[in-house]
Amino acid sequence: MKSLVYTQPNEVQLQERPSPELHADEVVLRIDAAGICGSDMHAYHGHDPRRKPGLVLGHEFAATIEASASDLWKVGQRVTGNPLITCGRCRYCLQGRDNLCSDRTMVGMSRPGAFAEQMSIPGRCLIALPDSLSPVAGALTEPAATALHAINLSMRSLVRPLQECRVLVIGGGAIGMLTALMLRHYGVDELHVAEVNSLRRDSLKQHTGCVTLDPRSQSPEENGFDYVIDAVGSAVTRKTALSAIAPGGVVMHIGLQDWASEIDMRKLTLAEITLLGTYTYSMADLKATVSALSRGVFGDLSWVDRRPLKDGAQAFADLHHGRTASAKIVLEPAL
Repeated sequence: MKSLVYTQPNEVQLQERPSPELHADEVVLRIDAAGICGSDMHAYHGHDPRRKPGLVLGHEFAATIEASASDLWKVGQRVTGNPLITCGRCRYCLQGRDNLCSDRTMVGMSRPGAFAEQMSIPGRCLIALPDSLSPVAGALTEPAATALHAINLSMRSLVRPLQECRVLVIGGGAIGMLTALMLRHYGVDELHVAEVNSLRRDSLKQHTGCVTLDPRSQSPEENGFDYVIDAVGSAVTRKTALSAIAPGGVVMHIGLQDWASEIDMRKLTLAEITLLGTYTYSMADLKATVSALSRGVFGDLSWVDRRPLKDGAQAFADLHHGRTASAKIVLEPAL
């Protein structure tokens, strides 16, 4: 089968790989669409020691079941899935917080991912897609669930309803775009997005109607926002988030670009700032996101860039060089 393989930093190649074997309780999928995630780019740049050269990346997917050794699924069913393969036994899994599983593995990291014509995965990880949902929309389930999980987690800590908040999203990539679209759906009127790529700023303005700014030349208003979402996670954006948040506000940290940095602990303490971290989603979040996508919560998705899997190397290069306005490129093996 054709597979897009991470071969060395800043390089992926289309290669022939053996089709996956069918194991007990697993299924083999025919990949219909797979999105390039920021973490895939992190690996592409050689910055993720967990993802080593020789790996097929990709964990955002929509697919059709080609073979099944799972009692849960039949051949021909359309699915998306949770790329986190959890144990189901630890205290976090038993609490329904399977995203925090202490013994998890992951598609596209510890086993071959979705940038291929086929992929295998345990049947328990899958979620059915309605016939009305396109493969491209289905492949957005995973990143959209990240946005949904983060916003819902934040709303427990906000002093006032989300709709009343002045909100800043830092980063206009896929998570930033999907977060902005969901915030609009939830009724947020005062929405600002900071993004350095001018092409993405134009796309954000067009599809969400938000106020955009280039943080390199225009710093967000100090103490100006009730709720700040850092969808980048660099040392610079963490500093910006703490500067922009108003006293009593909530900062939600999603991005993982840098693994460590200093933050303004004095302001965090004296201004009673709530700083939250979030990691992925639960199975319940994924199911809720499939429903939200089916209802059009995230709009018409015309901002998504669709490309053939065979052009995957160019897609990674375009994202690396900032040559695309789209916050998300989805690769389709059948194109």
